[in-house]
Amino acid sequence: MKLVSASLIAFLVIASAVAQEPAGAGKPASRATIEGIVTKEPGSEPVKKALIELISENQGQGGNYTAITGGDGAFHIENVLPGRYHLFAERTGLLDADRHHNRTEGQVLTLNAGQELKDVHIRLQAAAVVRGRVTDEDGDPLPNAEVTVYRQTFIAGHHHWDQTGGERTNDLGEYRVANLPAGTVYVSVTPPPDFRSLIEAGGAGAAEAHNTNLPEKPAPMSYQTTYYPGTLDRSQATPIQLHAGDDFPVNFSLVPSPTLTIRGSVTNLPPRATAAIMLQSRELALVVNGAEMHKDGSFVIHDVAPGNYTILANVEGASVPMMARQSVLVGPSSVEDVRLSPQPGAIVRGHLRLETTRLGATTGSKIDSDQIFLALKLVDGDDQVIVFSGIGPSNITNVARDGSFAWHDIAPGDYYVQFGTNEGMADVSSPGGTEDWYVKSVVSGGRDVSDSGLSVNGGSLALEVVVSNNGGFVEGVVADSKGNPVSNAIVVAVPEARLRGRIDRYRKTVCDQSGRFALRGLHPGDYTLFAWESLDGEAYYNPEFVKNYESQGSALHVGEGERKSVQLQSIPDSEEAASEAQP
Repeated sequence: MKLVSASLIAFLVIASAVAQEPAGAGKPASRATIEGIVTKEPGSEPVKKALIELISENQGQGGNYTAITGGDGAFHIENVLPGRYHLFAERTGLLDADRHHNRTEGQVLTLNAGQELKDVHIRLQAAAVVRGRVTDEDGDPLPNAEVTVYRQTFIAGHHHWDQTGGERTNDLGEYRVANLPAGTVYVSVTPPPDFRSLIEAGGAGAAEAHNTNLPEKPAPMSYQTTYYPGTLDRSQATPIQLHAGDDFPVNFSLVPSPTLTIRGSVTNLPPRATAAIMLQSRELALVVNGAEMHKDGSFVIHDVAPGNYTILANVEGASVPMMARQSVLVGPSSVEDVRLSPQPGAIVRGHLRLETTRLGATTGSKIDSDQIFLALKLVDGDDQVIVFSGIGPSNITNVARDGSFAWHDIAPGDYYVQFGTNEGMADVSSPGGTEDWYVKSVVSGGRDVSDSGLSVNGGSLALEVVVSNNGGFVEGVVADSKGNPVSNAIVVAVPEARLRGRIDRYRKTVCDQSGRFALRGLHPGDYTLFAWESLDGEAYYNPEFVKNYESQGSALHVGEGERKSVQLQSIPDSEEAASEAQP
């Protein structure tokens, strides 16, 4: 979701006027023209003063163009360079929608030299709002509480909570989260900091926490992050189905409850070394808490909510960087006796070779060696902090002109190598300059580990990485059950079952106005192609979701450098399919 300020809109309008030739100057034969209308759905009400953006997928070959709709909702853009573009419309309080009234990221258009594309229809729908009030157990307002709206995704075997919007409560405890797309969301409220409990946890309370000679004290009470309709356990949160234009009330009444803790110890430390403890939520993909290690090696992490976490210990004062990483599942009770044994981080060095096999005018066939980088990604999908160094974590390394690269201080785990440039990563999410390329092989110890993953457990490893622009290429047309081409269908190449936890093996694209699509840079192997007319987020990463549509996909084997042409039948929106099935 984009947020565009009034000043930026003014700048884009001016830039648009400069980029396009003056009216009456005539359109060069090599340029295209596009015109259409923007309406608010349902009702087809014209939308005036909407900002239209036409953004080229290939910035090296195309351009960017803007326009503003008139009182009748119409827009006109001329002198457009041929190419494939994304078309967006922006207006405060409105969001792009498809003909099924589902949220979209705009339309995809292919424009040819001299083409005059008319009757383009951009549909907008009212954004949803979640609003309400947060109070304490006495009904008094809780100001400065953070209310967050999430959408849930499923990647590499794990549920992830992606923030869609958020606001803090005012002095009356009121909040309003606007510009939300329709769909399933979850809402939480995090209370303002309880400075009294923080002082207790960091002062005398901390000194007493690891003294086993003192009598057991009851767990302290405090306000905790609460999920709608009133649970502390994220897994028990109730989803809310938002529709376009909804003004959905969500109120919270927070009640103090016993806080959960994680207690443990750090072992295997060098003399005079200490460790900083971080607690990362696997679902939220961020650091949510931390603790200091006491002199005897023990630590206590306070105010922990139920959930799935990774505990990281970063050793300070050692001659070499050391770290520990351990997964912890917190249920309804506190966790005891976590043992962290930091180990020296590994050094992974290697050499990258670019295998330029396919020549021609395909996007991404040329790459500036100064802009190449490699990334390590955990195979288990836990995209938390992987590497520690003096300037902070990083799983990315640049590649030198001679092809050499190195990662330092890599924590134990199984990793795969991802390739990218400053234009994007070579994976499902990058329609940029690396879309023809794929990681062909990653050789360690004489064995190709590109499929199984690189096992790191200290020491030094040497890699030979080959990246090729000779990946598989699949093009085709998506049609509905009546044989009519489907525009803006979402086409995804889903890898075979054993690799569905590897998001780098997926490829995704969107059909243009004629139903045509192209998938580039496919790693040789077996895939199932799906063409959804409408899709909520990145649901295709969830094996359970894909299983429901397996019979509607098209199996395909792609060899290295192989080019295939296919015709896919679209998977209609569930509501539309149900209506068509009725007599």
